[in-house]
Parts: sequence; C-alpha cells; structure tokens
Amino acid sequence: MKELEQNGCRIIYDPVLLAEQPQLCFDPDYWHQQGAVIGSARGRGTTWFLRGKQLELALRHYYRGGLFGKLVRDHYWFLGWEKTRSIAEFRLLQHLSEAGVRVPRPVAARVVRKQCVYQADLLTEKVPGATDLVAILQKTSLSKDVWHQVGQMIQLMHRSGVCHTDLNAHNILLDDKNQVWLIDFDKCHFDSGDGWQQNNLDRLHRSFVKEVEKAGIHWNEQAWQDLLQGYQQG
Repeated sequence: MKELEQNGCRIIYDPVLLAEQPQLCFDPDYWHQQGAVIGSARGRGTTWFLRGKQLELALRHYYRGGLFGKLVRDHYWFLGWEKTRSIAEFRLLQHLSEAGVRVPRPVAARVVRKQCVYQADLLTEKVPGATDLVAILQKTSLSKDVWHQVGQMIQLMHRSGVCHTDLNAHNILLDDKNQVWLIDFDKCHFDSGDGWQQNNLDRLHRSFVKEVEKAGIHWNEQAWQDLLQGYQQG
C-alpha cells in the first residue's frame, strides 16, 4: 500500500488495483469526463459504479445518518488518521481479504481534514455479477448448500476477529457463480471475547424475519437452521 499526504489530505491506495491518479479518483466528475461511470445506487448519498483500468470500482462518500446527519451531513470529529471512517474500513477490508473472507478488495481511501473535523471517501472493488440476498429471495429460495456457504463465510469473518455491526440480508451478496460475499463494513470493528458473535447472528435473523414481512422473501426457519449448520461446521 502507498500513502500520500498534502495540505490536510491523506490518501492510502493499492497501486496494483488503482492505475488512475489517486488525487483524481475520488471526484465523480473525473469519472464522468472519462466516460467511465457504469451505474449508481442511492442510499444516504450516491455510490458510483465505475470502470477502472484494472477492475470495476465502487466510490462512496461518507454521510451521517439520523437526526444529527440532517444538521452535519458529512463532517466527523477528527481523532486520528487511523480512526477516520474511510481508513478504518479500508484496514478492515484489507485484513478480511487477507484472511480469506470474500469481501470487496479495498482500492483507495481519502480523508480531508479541516482543523478538528474531516470528510471521507472510499474506493473499493465492485463485486462482479453480484446481487444481495433480499433481491434474490424475492424471486426464489436458496439451496441448503448455499445457506451453508453463507454460514461458513460469516463464521470465517468472526474467526478473523471482525464484528459486523450491521449484518443484515442486504449486506450479503451472491455472485453469478453462487459465491457468497459480505459488504458494508462502515463502523465495524475488531473484537475479542464472546457474545458479539451471537449478537451479529441475532441481528441477521431479525433482518430475515423483517424482510419476509416487508419484501415477501422466500425464507423460513429451516433456511436459518441450514445457515447455522454451515456456521457451526465452519
């Protein structure tokens, strides 16, 4: 990994995955000018999907949620470079990828510091041919083998010491080869001890129950038991 720092801006990036100039790659206008924008998704802000020279990418600017986010949209208190949202998520993804967990590879992270606050951006690999579980389960059910793979991937994440604080059905993807991916590690963290793993699983279970009522997904308690069996087998 390489680092650049100038005028309160720090960028870390992987030169193997990023062939573009790091200083330009966080600006959506740059990608529009290159004709390299291939899609977008709306959440708190817009995630841009891009065609990089090395691989397809996803660019995200960090925005606050909740009531406070309406007042202070995208600024955070600066408590050190490694504690900033984008660099922390970059490090987590790097660790998980090296541990064999199937996550988007981190490509670049930027932090722009202005006195005691900062803004942040993250550039990651766009998972090719992937769809989240809610969208898939709205159309069809999954086999026992796929549920086993979901459980195994979560168990591998836990074994690597990472607590996913927002593990839900939207943050688990299947690609066109039926491989399982985990995404959205903003505000997640390393942890040890016991209890947090079960909390992650409980949160995921509640997510499936909610999506049955909200989106009419093809899911039942047997599917959950299949997932848990894969988790326990590791």
